[in-house]
Amino acid sequence: MPDGMKVDYDGLIPNNVGLNDDARVRKALETWHPGYIDWWKDMGPEGFQDALVYLRTAVGVDPEGWAKFGYVKMPDYKWGILLAPPVEGRRIAFGAHKGEPAWQEVPGEHRAMLRRLLVIQGDTEPASVEQQRHLGATAPSLYDLRNLFQVNVEEGRHLWAMVYLLQKYFGRDGREEADDLLRRRSGHPDEARMLGAFNEKTPDWLSFFMFTTFTDRDGKMQLGALAQSGFDPLSRTCRFMLTEEAHHMFVGETGVTRVIERTCQAMREAGIDDPTDVDAVRKLGVIDLGLVQRKINLHVSLTLDLFGSEVSTNAANVFNAGLKGRYREDKLTDDHQLLNDTYSVLGLVDGAITQREVPALSALNMRLRDDFVSDTRGGVRRWNQVIEKAGYAHRLALPHVAFNRRIGEFATAHADPAGALLTAAAWQARRGEFLPTTDDGEYIDSLMVPVREPGRYAGWIAPPKVGIDNQPGDFEYVQIE
Repeated sequence: MPDGMKVDYDGLIPNNVGLNDDARVRKALETWHPGYIDWWKDMGPEGFQDALVYLRTAVGVDPEGWAKFGYVKMPDYKWGILLAPPVEGRRIAFGAHKGEPAWQEVPGEHRAMLRRLLVIQGDTEPASVEQQRHLGATAPSLYDLRNLFQVNVEEGRHLWAMVYLLQKYFGRDGREEADDLLRRRSGHPDEARMLGAFNEKTPDWLSFFMFTTFTDRDGKMQLGALAQSGFDPLSRTCRFMLTEEAHHMFVGETGVTRVIERTCQAMREAGIDDPTDVDAVRKLGVIDLGLVQRKINLHVSLTLDLFGSEVSTNAANVFNAGLKGRYREDKLTDDHQLLNDTYSVLGLVDGAITQREVPALSALNMRLRDDFVSDTRGGVRRWNQVIEKAGYAHRLALPHVAFNRRIGEFATAHADPAGALLTAAAWQARRGEFLPTTDDGEYIDSLMVPVREPGRYAGWIAPPKVGIDNQPGDFEYVQIE
């Protein structure tokens, strides 16, 4: 085995997993590679395949210096297979196998369950690239265009990470699953992606920022739980993926921050004291805070559905098998088996939103969702600090977990963003107060005019505080022929 640190860039597929010594897997991946490139050219960023983009490429897995920056055409990007360094003597930290040595091969009794986990995680990665493929045409700056492409190529690399595990450990079944990951398409009527949020459209840049703030944060939670896996190759894969995932959430949270900053600046300059005066704010060519809130409501509710049903036998089985732990399982102080523990679940009981105690093993999805909500509050708090600093009393908020749900305890409920239950008729009558409307979409579309001069930004978004890789403000992040 390699030392887990050095990346081999000599072959077609950069890696630190010793592909040169594994002819079967190397051949399988090299056979899969042309189909991936065809998928990228067909479903990746539209209109920019020949552009030179200032991208970050992983050259190691040491947190102190794992990446380099440079211009590259995206189809030539060095997608690779990178695992975090092995932990000597690592043992399974939870479930029925707690204390046993971590598995280096797939445990036979858990084979189907593990394969399913890899396929679901792998399916989300190309889906988001497909959802975002048209955004380059309306980028508000070269800085933002480059950030979009950085997110895209790293989602592509995360697909490679899951495909490697499928190809290496699941034989013919894994090869078929890898091919299917390239066959499905986001939003396709017959061959859609596996999870609902990854079949939604990403029609504008505010949607992109919301997606990378919230849906990529779900990715952080899921990868954090999978990083605890007793299957060591999956754990090592997800530990490194988390390093890259952090940038995606940075793009989202700072993107929304810059939208809010510009809106507040424009309102102040125009002497607008009431941020709810939508007509006055929109005349300034910026995005009103009410629309920002509706976008938050939409993207948070879609993301909450990704956690699945709050009470889940399947989640209990995966935990008990030692395949997927809790977020930061290694930092928790209970017995890590949960046989006699309970957890509080919020649900709809006799027409009322009620807390009830259920076995903790069956509430693992709920717990992970709670971790997500807690983690997300920090970003909303920082957005509100921007509004407060500008002198406005208006505040943004996360919607209640019962709002606009399609999966789980609240799938049949009609709740407003504060958690008050409504009749179906009242919900329909007020839907436009809570979620983006057709008029909202048309207004945002009117703002989506590309800006491609270095150092220039669209009028609805503020410049970033610092450049990528400490580059100056007028740096040409994307060279478009």
